[in-house]
Amino acid sequence: MRIPFAALAITLACTGLLSAQSDLTGIWTNATITPLERPAGAKATLTDAEAKVYEKKAAEELNKLDGASEGPLLSATGSNGTGGYNVLFVDRGNELARVDGQKRTSLIADPPDGHVPPMKPEARQRNAALNNIRKGGVRDRPLAERCLVGFGSTSGPPMLPVLYNNNYQIVQTPGAVMILVEMVHDARIIRINGSHAAPNVRQYLGDSIGHWEGKTLVVDTTNFNDGIRFRGASEKLHVVERFTRIDPSTILYRATMEDPTTWEKPWTVEYPFVATPGPIYEYACHEGNYSIRDILGAKQ
Repeated sequence: MRIPFAALAITLACTGLLSAQSDLTGIWTNATITPLERPAGAKATLTDAEAKVYEKKAAEELNKLDGASEGPLLSATGSNGTGGYNVLFVDRGNELARVDGQKRTSLIADPPDGHVPPMKPEARQRNAALNNIRKGGVRDRPLAERCLVGFGSTSGPPMLPVLYNNNYQIVQTPGAVMILVEMVHDARIIRINGSHAAPNVRQYLGDSIGHWEGKTLVVDTTNFNDGIRFRGASEKLHVVERFTRIDPSTILYRATMEDPTTWEKPWTVEYPFVATPGPIYEYACHEGNYSIRDILGAKQ
């Protein structure tokens, strides 16, 4: 059978395009005990032997909290005095994140000190005013508390690991990439080679458009609404993510956050998403949850 030259050229071009891209389809987890910011006195990377000592100590410290009513973990989750979280509910993994063959002690890769850049004075004032507003009605409470998005920016962007439910399912088509987020069951839709929505169109997860740079999916997200406030950011938050399939079981995830009204300079996180069998289970956030009614009904 003869194939017209033009049709053959188009077929070969499409085949080359598909082979140049990575297939991100699958179920992944970014669970890790590596903290967002580097602990005081820690090195940026650890040898495997050093990492084993760190990981063993972290496991021992976590087990000490089982059944306790107070501790660093409970304080971080606002549960001191109640023992709201025990070890049964913690599923953050048991290893430090490995990038370029080395274990990392912070998710932040830039700045090199492993810390979020200083917040500008006007941003501190803006967030202080926001905290005062949140003492009002139910609609003024944080989004995660209202089960609208996951706490700790699990949905992203950036998609950060937290205490549990760190699983994601990626479905990839020529025109879009969908990321199903286990925490609160959010779904991110990334439009390939699209254009951002009008500036007045604001969404909880922002407006994400993507394009391929070789085997890396680059995702540009803007148009966040005023409910997100990722680490005190404003609606001007701009996030650029890069998803690179580096081997059959690993996606290297890198995200850079920029907001000229909040931080003194941009900052970047980097860590792996590792293949996991799944499945993604439904997340029921508010079943039997009376916390908001109790909080707002309490006498001041």
